[in-house]
Parts: sequence; C-alpha cells; structure tokens
Amino acid sequence: MSNTDFTLEKLLPILLEGSGADDQVDLGGDIIDTEFTALGYESLAMLETAGRIEREYDISLDEEALAEALTPRALIDLVNAHLPAARAV
Repeated sequence: MSNTDFTLEKLLPILLEGSGADDQVDLGGDIIDTEFTALGYESLAMLETAGRIEREYDISLDEEALAEALTPRALIDLVNAHLPAARAV
C-alpha cells in the first residue's frame, strides 16, 4: 500500500470536520465495518463527506456506488478504486 492510498486515518478527520460525530460514538474504536448510520452519519452527512473527499482528492464518486458504501471500509475501497484513475490523468 502506498502512502497515497486513502485510509481510515485519512477518512476520520474528513468525517469529523464535515459533519461532526455523535457524542456516543467512539470513532477511535474498531469502526471499519460499522455502518455509518450506527455511527450517527445520515445521508446528508455522507454527501458532505463525499464532497470533501472529491475536492481534496480531485476525484468524482458515482452517487449509486456511494449510496452502497455503507461502512468506512466500503467507502475507503470506493475512494481507492478512483485514485489510480485520477493519478493517471
């Protein structure tokens, strides 16, 4: 894995800056496979998160694929799938 890959460590600040977090949720725990709804992130918060990722990494995420990325792992995989295409341009 290269240092340009999108990771959980890179996702967490985007989640916190964009939408905050439920005070009951520990984003420092093992959340990689926890659904975003269980973490307190509803669809509007995820759209804000996706927008921040798209701007920061200069990529475009498919809305349907984004809607299916229900966990941090799924979102990270989706972003990483788009990064090589962005680097090749």
